[in-house]
Amino acid sequence: MIEKSDAWVKYLFLVPATAVLAAVVVFPIINTIIYSLSKPLSKEFHFSLINYFRLLGDKLFWHSFRNTLLYVGASVSIHFLLGLVVALLLNTKIKGRTAFRLVALLPWAIPTVVTAVTWKWIYNPTSGVLNDALFRLHLIQKTLLWLSSKNTAMASIIISNIWRGFPFVMVVLLAGLQLIPEELYESAAIDGANKFQGLLHVTLPGLRRCIMVALALDIVWEFRRFEMVKVLTDGGPGTLTDVLSTTIFKQYFQFFRFEYASALAIMMSLTIFAISIPYVREMMKK
Repeated sequence: MIEKSDAWVKYLFLVPATAVLAAVVVFPIINTIIYSLSKPLSKEFHFSLINYFRLLGDKLFWHSFRNTLLYVGASVSIHFLLGLVVALLLNTKIKGRTAFRLVALLPWAIPTVVTAVTWKWIYNPTSGVLNDALFRLHLIQKTLLWLSSKNTAMASIIISNIWRGFPFVMVVLLAGLQLIPEELYESAAIDGANKFQGLLHVTLPGLRRCIMVALALDIVWEFRRFEMVKVLTDGGPGTLTDVLSTTIFKQYFQFFRFEYASALAIMMSLTIFAISIPYVREMMKK
C-alpha cells in the first residue's frame, strides 16, 4: 500500500493520460479558438471578430446550417421511431430472439465509411442494385441519378444514415424496456387498458430517461456526422448537400481558410453545446 507521505505517487500515473488528453483535445481546442479570433492571412495574432461577422453574412454557412438541421432532424426522428418499433418487437418472446437482436445491431457495428461506400454502390446509376430492382418491378422507366439529382441527393443520404444509425436507439430503448416491471402492464390490463394505452401510459413514461439519453447522444453525433455526406456526395451536386462538417472540411483543407474554418467549427461546437444542455441538466439531477 502507498503510505500517506507517498500519496503523491499515484498522481504520477495520471501524467501520461493527462499529457495525451492535452495533446489531442485541449491544444486543438485552444488553437481553434485562437485561429477563429485572428485576422485572415495575418502572420501575427491580432484579436478580431471579422471571421464571425463574415460567417453571419455568409449564405453558404446558412445553407449548410439549414441542411444540417434537415439532416439531423430527419435522421434522429426516424431513428427514434424505427428504433422504438424494433425494440418493442425484439422485447417480445419469440424464437431466435437473440439472433434477431444481433442482426438488427449489425448496421451500427459496421464502420460508417464502409456503410457509405456500400450505399454509394447501391445508388450507382449504372451498376447499382436499387435502379435494377426498380426496373424489374416496372416502377421506373429511366435510370435515376440518386446522388446527383437535386431532388433525391439529400433524401438518399438521409435514408442511408437512417439504416446506419437506428440500431443505437434500438439498443438503448431495448435495455430500458427490460427494466420496466411486468406488474405495471398487468395492473394496466386489469384497469382496462389496451396495448396502445399501455404503450402510452406505461412504456413511454418508463422509457423517459432512456429516450432522453438516446435522443441527446444521437443528435450530438449526427450534428457532427461527416463520413456519410463526404463519401456519398461530397456536398454535391455543387453545394446542395453540404452540411456544417463538410463545409468546415472544405474551408480548411481545400481552400486553406484556416481562420474562417475555425470560426465555423466554434459555431458548430456552441450549437452542439446548447443542444446538450437539457441532457446535462437532467443527468445532473440524477
